[in-house]
Amino acid sequence: MNSLGNNYVSTPQQHIIREISPACCHELGDNHWFVDFGKAAFGTIKITGEAMDDVNLTVHLGEALDSEGRLNRSPRGSIRYRKVECIFSRGTRCCQIEIPPDQRNTNEKAVKMPEELFEVLPFRYVEIISSGRAFKLDKIIQLAVQYPFSAEVSFFECSDSEINAVWDLCRHSIIATSFAPVYVDGDRERIAYEGDTYINQLGHYCLDNDYQLARKTIEYLLFNPTWPTEWQLFCVPMAWLDYLYSGETVLLSTYYEVLRNKTLLALSRPDGLITTHNGLSEEFLDSINLKEPLRDLVDWPPGSFTEGGTGERDNHEMKPINTVVNAFHYWNLILFSKIADVLGYKNDKILFAERVSKIAPAFKKLFSYSKGSFTDGEDSCHCSLHSSMFPAAFGLVSPEFKGMISEFLKNKGMACSVYGAQFLLDALYCLGEQQYALDLMRQDSDRSWLGMIKSGSTITMEAWDWKYKNNLDWNHAWGAAPANIIPRWVVGVTPEKPGFQTILVAPQPGDLEWFKSKVPVNGGYIRVEYYRNKLLKIDLQVDDLSKRELIINLKGLKGKCEKVIVNNKKYANFESIKVDFK
Repeated sequence: MNSLGNNYVSTPQQHIIREISPACCHELGDNHWFVDFGKAAFGTIKITGEAMDDVNLTVHLGEALDSEGRLNRSPRGSIRYRKVECIFSRGTRCCQIEIPPDQRNTNEKAVKMPEELFEVLPFRYVEIISSGRAFKLDKIIQLAVQYPFSAEVSFFECSDSEINAVWDLCRHSIIATSFAPVYVDGDRERIAYEGDTYINQLGHYCLDNDYQLARKTIEYLLFNPTWPTEWQLFCVPMAWLDYLYSGETVLLSTYYEVLRNKTLLALSRPDGLITTHNGLSEEFLDSINLKEPLRDLVDWPPGSFTEGGTGERDNHEMKPINTVVNAFHYWNLILFSKIADVLGYKNDKILFAERVSKIAPAFKKLFSYSKGSFTDGEDSCHCSLHSSMFPAAFGLVSPEFKGMISEFLKNKGMACSVYGAQFLLDALYCLGEQQYALDLMRQDSDRSWLGMIKSGSTITMEAWDWKYKNNLDWNHAWGAAPANIIPRWVVGVTPEKPGFQTILVAPQPGDLEWFKSKVPVNGGYIRVEYYRNKLLKIDLQVDDLSKRELIINLKGLKGKCEKVIVNNKKYANFESIKVDFK
């Protein structure tokens, strides 16, 4: 794993090893056992047994079942399976299975497991076969490696069992995939990618108030970037999120210059729009620590990736002036102006604010009034889902366009990847389309989270289905958007001011009859309960309550809630109110 040496400002906790007992364990025949741990995790197993003589054990580990309900020993794509042979010596003892390294995910580009731990494999099922009758299996334990999440600060349950199932899937995905020293994309590559990290970061923040693993990953990526243009443009938003949630400026101040370069300001035309079709000099690439040219992504995979498929870009026309890339750049300019202001860089604050003013009219020209959406780029007549959902997700849509874009997005459906789903859902909630967003999260199709569950996966998949990406894996946290969408939008808890000094609670529950939740905030958590039109109960538990304030916005409830109780105090007859605790 490449590193920054001793320059990290993050201090992540040490990873832990969880001992997980089987959900079920039974014999398939003489000397043959089948074990199901209920959910997949990254780790290995520990076997306790008794052998009268030395016994050869064959251990099969995997993520999927075959059509006969047995462990699938030849799964499709990158779904994991591994066969391990070991000797269980005479006498009663324990044996920890050693996972052989995979050549691809332990190569020089991959993030390595810490030396003090062991090689891991994502698996749910195990079959054990002994070479003779002289072996008795007493106990089998899954040793799951993960970052230490607090179980005390996050919770969600609602009136819809399908949303609960999606929440459980995505919550487990964020926790289970935290096995490496930084966030990685899944087991096939184990590479840190910026787009994956942004979704992982938000999910982690909505499950725990520990910001250090995300911070370390951001630091790592600043100096070990990957090739997509938009991935460079995730660095500033990720650093801004670190500040917004933690209230600390250390990441912004320490890496100010490289973050400035990551806005890709150097690629801008006089009108403020950028292109990666020129200007990619060696000096420029050095400034963003990249060793290869940038390539615009939009979404992944493209149509050429899966034979016979159309890809996940909704036939986006890849123009030199790309609307998606420029939406990211526009967003970066806005955020970096704020960063310069926070750190007192007055000249940069003015410069980036001016750049925002310059790009705004140029970006607006990419909108097609006749189609009610943004086109895919300059000189394009095509309008992909992506060209409108990203600007909407980033808050770049002017009021006159919002109604048209809402209808355009709703007519498109889930015409994006599991990665793109993060921004489609963000866009819909930003546009006030809470019911449609909720319906997308609980739809039952081959492009849905319920579809992932029905496939048998217990961690979100790299793609919606094998037919959309035929080398997909079953352990990709970039597919876990609802882990952050539900707390941030359905429950509606976000930091209004850095470090949650001011907390916004603005629920958008759609047609849910009720929900109960706990959402982590810096220094504690907030409990929010909702019962349709009758009660919104908020309980804020933090270590410095007298220094906090709360903004409650009922616009997403259409201003209707008979009773609002905040830390046992009743409020009524308001659409928006500020509560302080002095």
